[in-house]
Amino acid sequence: MKGKSMLFMFLSLLFFVVGCTSDETVENKSNLPEDIPDFVQVSDFETIDWERKAVVFGERGIIGNENKSGVIGVDMPSLNVQKWMWHLWGVENVDLTVVGYHKETKTVHQILKSGWTKSVAGPNNGADSHMPSNVKVPKKGEWAMLLYSDGELFDTLIYEINE
Repeated sequence: MKGKSMLFMFLSLLFFVVGCTSDETVENKSNLPEDIPDFVQVSDFETIDWERKAVVFGERGIIGNENKSGVIGVDMPSLNVQKWMWHLWGVENVDLTVVGYHKETKTVHQILKSGWTKSVAGPNNGADSHMPSNVKVPKKGEWAMLLYSDGELFDTLIYEINE
């Protein structure tokens, strides 16, 4: 009898634990904006490595991931419209899409003032291509800038924007 009671309590506890476990895989879906390009996927935000912070490199003070991508101007106060110069290595003559993801609020934002996507220009500051742009970062905090080259996730830049 005691064994049956223990088995019943164990099964009840197991049922409770399993019933309270969530299978949600970021059900938030990050509420992607309606006008965001179709190739941007919720799974792209789930793979952000927040420990891989952008670093300063090169003679021009580019801040990013060396020999992949970086920005001049990101170290300026950025909650107002600012001019940033994007630099890319390993790609030429592409369309660059920039998608901002705010870590704390888990929200997705258009960062480029002119739209989600712009064409890059030729070499500059040692990079294979570059793109000047006006940007607007809407709030303080930790940001992931997801860069898409012709519709493919190219790189992610992690910045702390405080001003």
